[in-house]
Amino acid sequence: MPPPASPPGPPGPAGAPAAPTRRTAFAEGADRLRAAATTEPGRLRIIGAVLALLVVAFGATAAWQADARSAAADDVLHRSQPLSSGAAGIYRSLADANTAASSGFLAGGQETPQSRTRYEKDISTAAAGLVTAAANAVPGSASEAAIARLNRLLPEYKGLVERARTYNRQGYPVGGAYLRYANEKMQQEMLPAAEDLYTTENGRLDADYGNATPYPWIAIGLGVVALGALGWAQHRTFRRTNRVLNQGLVAASAATTIALLWLVVGHAVARTELDGSYDHGIRSLTVLHDARIASLKARGNENLSLVARGAETVTVGGQTYDAYYYDFDKDMATLGKGLGQAEKLADDQGGSAPVKAAESNMAVWKQRHSAARAEDENGNYDQALDKVIGPKDATGQCFDGVDSSLAQAIDHEQAEFGRAARAGRDALAGLPVGAAVLAVLGAAGAVAGIGRRLSEYR
Repeated sequence: MPPPASPPGPPGPAGAPAAPTRRTAFAEGADRLRAAATTEPGRLRIIGAVLALLVVAFGATAAWQADARSAAADDVLHRSQPLSSGAAGIYRSLADANTAASSGFLAGGQETPQSRTRYEKDISTAAAGLVTAAANAVPGSASEAAIARLNRLLPEYKGLVERARTYNRQGYPVGGAYLRYANEKMQQEMLPAAEDLYTTENGRLDADYGNATPYPWIAIGLGVVALGALGWAQHRTFRRTNRVLNQGLVAASAATTIALLWLVVGHAVARTELDGSYDHGIRSLTVLHDARIASLKARGNENLSLVARGAETVTVGGQTYDAYYYDFDKDMATLGKGLGQAEKLADDQGGSAPVKAAESNMAVWKQRHSAARAEDENGNYDQALDKVIGPKDATGQCFDGVDSSLAQAIDHEQAEFGRAARAGRDALAGLPVGAAVLAVLGAAGAVAGIGRRLSEYR
């Protein structure tokens, strides 16, 4: 039926006929829609348009959310975790350089090429790590500030170590003061800055995990609504035509079901694997990195206790202790606790075996250290020095054993992380494109199915 006539407008000037009021396009469209809804062909067109819109909206949202989670999972694997591990590597290299410097100082003129090479390699590794971290740092972030601070402090530290080495070779006692000053700069300025960098990169890693693991509830909800609407349309068609199946609507339902199942199952698998990479990879790596750093700090304090020869003391609870021996005991306690946690977190023989080896070496290290400390406290400096850096049955051998075992454990856990994180990312591979394609096919099927019904009215 024709739309109702527009009411007359206000009378024109000088008795001219009134101009009709102009109706908006929205009002006219609403009138046409209401008129179409009064006929079956019109209702079918509306149903077809709504079904196609729902399926396309589901597919677009599924593709968007799947792509976002896939990108976050890829960042976990290739960006944030390597940067977090790199920050831990910077910390370890700096701590190891400090240990190597003190070992070389104790050797005096007999410093071995291996000790010197280790120090230079650690400094180069730390510098290269800072370059990589700077290239990936967000401008104005805490990471950028920590990197800038380390880049400023590293040459200062190297200069102090070289002065200590030079004076030590000449037999001047001031060399020990320079080495202690270098150690103070490392412990109080450089390592805290490296720890800040490590903490910031770990925060970025946690954020990427937070973006990669949540379920895509919006897409899942739209998928359920789209399937419900398709089911209702097929039931309506059956009631009006007694035809069990409408091929187009069945095809649309099948495409939507496949996309929804792919979305749910793919994200469930990805979430499981990514959670596994965190629980059995990241947590273990964090504990192992902390344990390795504790062992490095313990070794450095053990060396510096012989360099200082009691010049540095600390008073705790009314008792006065050698500052470096006191810190050594704290570091060894931290190491023991960390190894215990690492053994509990290890979920296979490849992870637990090197941790147990490190625990065994630590036990021998503590025994030999007690013997060296007794010699030092009794005034037998040369005997104490031999028990710390000597060629046989020295604490240095135990430290090397702990360090190499922890390095082996870290490599194993890194591989475990990579396997699980890669599986989590791969579970989402193809899902964004697949969901979009299936949505287009589903919308086309819905339109074709409704079009088949419309053709019966021509």
